[in-house]
Amino acid sequence: MIQESELILNPDGSVYHLNLHPENIADTVIFVGDQDRVASVSKHFDSIEFTTQKREFKTTTGTLNGKRISVISTGIGPDNIDIVLNELDALVNINLKTRQAKTTLTQLDIIRIGTSGSLQSHIPVDSFLMSTYGLDINGMLHSYVCDEIRNSDLEKAFVAQTGWHTQKSYPIVIKNSKKLEDRIASDKVFKGMTATAGGFYGPQGRILRLPLADPSLNHKIDSFNHNGVQITNLEMETSAIYGLAKLLGHHACSMNAIIANRANGTFSENPKKIVEELIVYTLDKVSNR
Repeated sequence: MIQESELILNPDGSVYHLNLHPENIADTVIFVGDQDRVASVSKHFDSIEFTTQKREFKTTTGTLNGKRISVISTGIGPDNIDIVLNELDALVNINLKTRQAKTTLTQLDIIRIGTSGSLQSHIPVDSFLMSTYGLDINGMLHSYVCDEIRNSDLEKAFVAQTGWHTQKSYPIVIKNSKKLEDRIASDKVFKGMTATAGGFYGPQGRILRLPLADPSLNHKIDSFNHNGVQITNLEMETSAIYGLAKLLGHHACSMNAIIANRANGTFSENPKKIVEELIVYTLDKVSNR
């Protein structure tokens, strides 16, 4: 039995942070970072059956084209993804009354719809990007036994090409779900490896008043190429989603609205428009509308 201190429930029996019961969640789940973006997704549903919010975690479940879908705001960063994915899995794969893991695995389809900045000049502002791999450079996944899901060839190449500092967490590379990639991809979508940092400023090479430990790291990341695989963008959630989803037996794919191009120094003139277009595109693919 899982102890009360390990799987924390609210007085009404819902999981602690998400404030959800098992019946509140669909098998297809859209992740967004901003709680205000939950409504931007759910406004497209044909009907809404449930909504709740606790802290930054807002959830709405409804139906689109006969398909039941949940959309959840995760907040920012891999630490929040650790909370959301573990509690989502608990909802479908642990009996919350007996605190025992279920013998039959329920698999979730998890699709992130987020914003990101391109690191490559050929991926322009206002485009769609699918993360074929997540590159974990924040260290969160080292808390779990994850050797079986890693791509060691890409990891070794990244360490060698960037001169990765030995005192930093060793990078981990995880592939997306091929099932979801095949369902969502099209000739409108760029593909590439997404690096997931543990912060927005220094960890992503931004300088305000603090000097960087490795001022050339962003250039090394931009220049990485191993058998045609390039690092196309930098954000704060994808590798955590991919790693935990694979370890727990779920499918995951990350879709990015490119609102900035750091190689060209450009920013979208209308970022809300490209995010809305990505939401509609992804929902069409997910619901087979």
